[in-house]
Amino acid sequence: MASKRILVSGGAGFLGAHLCERLLDSGHCVVCLDSLVTGSRANVQPFLTHPNFALVVHDITQPLPAGMVIDEIYNLACPASPPHYQADPVHTVKTCVYGAIHLLELAQQCGARILQASTSEVYGDPEVSPQAEEYWGHVNPVGLRACYDEGKRCAETLFFDFHRRHGVEIRVARIFNTYGPRMQADDGRVVSNFIVQALRGEPITVYGDGLQTRSFCYVDDLIEGLVALMAGPSSVTGPVNLGNPAEITIRELADRVLMLTGASVTVDFRPLPQDDPRQRRPDIARARELLGWAPSVPLSVGLEKTVAYFRQHLLAA
Repeated sequence: MASKRILVSGGAGFLGAHLCERLLDSGHCVVCLDSLVTGSRANVQPFLTHPNFALVVHDITQPLPAGMVIDEIYNLACPASPPHYQADPVHTVKTCVYGAIHLLELAQQCGARILQASTSEVYGDPEVSPQAEEYWGHVNPVGLRACYDEGKRCAETLFFDFHRRHGVEIRVARIFNTYGPRMQADDGRVVSNFIVQALRGEPITVYGDGLQTRSFCYVDDLIEGLVALMAGPSSVTGPVNLGNPAEITIRELADRVLMLTGASVTVDFRPLPQDDPRQRRPDIARARELLGWAPSVPLSVGLEKTVAYFRQHLLAA
């Protein structure tokens, strides 16, 4: 594989840091662009002395630094957990929209291929399951989650308009629930919440009746999906679902975490947040057919690795 100059926006976040590591291991030069608002310098600390890595602290809602010459762009910039993206909803929308525009303009200028990390949240609280890319979604445009849901939907629109209008070579990935090492302890997503609470001996917080479902994809699988999509034929613009179709209830997830951690804690049931999806499961037929991609890490293995990471991380804190 020829070495490329690759920009990873949001590269100091959970997914971004894993992607930076994967690209460096493949011999590429990586520019990590991150505001460090939800991303962490600690996530990329091992790469800071790498000769092919550069960290640029920058908010992509602002014009990008001048003079960048790039072959590929991965746009992963945006808080992805409800507590983080709802903390400043206006900035979340700006990150999705202004950030997409700035990076698409850079791609147009450099003739670079660009990938948008979109989300299963564009499907909202779905009325069909599993969710295929042809499904247009069921989203509340004025709800508390809309800053993220609609921000990502608008970013997808911008990507396809730049593709149609300016010939920018695009990729759009719709990422379903991903978990694994480097998640933040205060991330607010269900896997990290359950593990951290269990390891601290605190009650596990379950919203609603716990019978709502999610489909969890281990981070290594997801990263391979992103790389495969970026490397795919020019005709494969997306959107392409990337996730694990193995569906599980939140109650069952809590039971698995309790078993892996050995914690003896109670379950604290709380009201379900507004517009929280009752069901989430990807149809990955398109990824299988066009990319030859499917996840390979079972939930039991991925959870064990994630628990081990948090056990070490919390002890070191």
